[in-house]
Amino acid sequence: MSTDGSSAGNSSENFERVLSKKDIIALAFGAMIGWGWVVLTGEWIKTAGSLGAILAFVLGGVMILFVGLIYAELTSAMPKCGGGHVFSYRGLGRNASFVCSWAMILGYVSVVAFEAVAFPSVLEYLFSNSYLKGYLYTVAGYDVYANWLIIGSVSSIIITIVNYFAVKPAAFLQGVVTFMIACVGILLFGGSLVNGNVANLNPTFTSGMKGVIGVAVMTPFMYVGFDVIPQAAEEINIPFKKIGGIIALSVLMAVVWYGVIIYSSSVALTPTEVVGSNMVAADAMKKMFNGSNIAAKILIIAGIGGIITSWNSFLMGGSRAIYAMAKSGMLPAFLTKLHPKYKTPTNAIILIGAISTFAPLLGKNMLIWLSNAGGCGIVIAYAIVVLAFMKLRKKEPNMERPYKVKNYKVVGIVGLALTVGMFLMYMPGFPSCLSWPYEWAIILGWTALGAVFYITANRKVNRVELTKYEHEMIGIPDYSKDVRQKTIV
Repeated sequence: MSTDGSSAGNSSENFERVLSKKDIIALAFGAMIGWGWVVLTGEWIKTAGSLGAILAFVLGGVMILFVGLIYAELTSAMPKCGGGHVFSYRGLGRNASFVCSWAMILGYVSVVAFEAVAFPSVLEYLFSNSYLKGYLYTVAGYDVYANWLIIGSVSSIIITIVNYFAVKPAAFLQGVVTFMIACVGILLFGGSLVNGNVANLNPTFTSGMKGVIGVAVMTPFMYVGFDVIPQAAEEINIPFKKIGGIIALSVLMAVVWYGVIIYSSSVALTPTEVVGSNMVAADAMKKMFNGSNIAAKILIIAGIGGIITSWNSFLMGGSRAIYAMAKSGMLPAFLTKLHPKYKTPTNAIILIGAISTFAPLLGKNMLIWLSNAGGCGIVIAYAIVVLAFMKLRKKEPNMERPYKVKNYKVVGIVGLALTVGMFLMYMPGFPSCLSWPYEWAIILGWTALGAVFYITANRKVNRVELTKYEHEMIGIPDYSKDVRQKTIV
């Protein structure tokens, strides 16, 4: 929002409603399954046991389902680009909205940058370390090689270009790759039904509930992804009363997916083989298909597909969140630009693409740092959205809600308890707390950068433009016409 009262973007510009039900299910489900199942299945089984790990993902799915239902109601009531940014703005005000939006963008940008590092890393499993050529330098104990760096950065540029040139091609790519991953999962499950041994499920539980909780705290980062639907609300071409069912279906599909992968891997390998494997899901696939290395590589390729789906989804969601913040004057106005032909937030896409392109420069350890710091940001945003949901039910009981959550008080209280509980898992004193200095440096650095942006932007916001934005984009009634000429300081 400019100081002269002109719009921070052309108000006549609009997103195109081109995303079908199939498209948004693929976006959400593809983002949630990601690639973590390829390399972490063994860790889950060893930590909680076969059935314990499945139970952990069911519990984690319940947590996300409560938050997802809240998002569904708010999206149907306020189908605007930005999702949590719009919800928290209308429910809790501008300051809370900035915290929510900035925290969520940290999560989204972290995932996008994470995938740029993950992609060349997974190729190491596919081609072995011999593919690493051209040693450059070492970061935190990890050697960075030229071809590893080039693969990560170039692939980031390609994904950015796909999103730049329209949301529909990006959604099509998402659908194709998600279908490919699902086929591989079905193959693994089918093989385990024929050649698996249920006796291998023992031990079904390891360390009791301690083991289950140890895996459950990993699930929020695995499940994040359904919230790309609200971010792209202005591009969805279906009745908004169906949003709740679609989000619930996406979460349930992800729960089933993780359960199937854990079960199939457990019955395929003996406990000894699980402990000795560096990549349990791939070794399970190999064993179920008579020791075929090709079968194992096909599964790894599906994991690479998971990287692409998450990468694509979060670049889409993150760019829309940045666009929404810029439209409200919280970030520089140039980030409000929509492409005149493709109707995509081009500058926001380029910004996230640039960050992810440079992420591989910091080496493989960025995988851990980004996932933990980003997960913390996402949980903070979820908690604020839950609070906004409860506040809006009291403040605006007559708001039109095409999809309405039943027993909203119970859903809100449980959702808040779960999100706050998740957040505490990142704090000092818990086994899964953020590490010092790297992960805390990301959190504190992002917070400081946000504070600078917000203070600077607030000094430039014109009250006329702000009131217009709040009235037209957020839906807040215009109660302040008498003070429109005041400037926020």
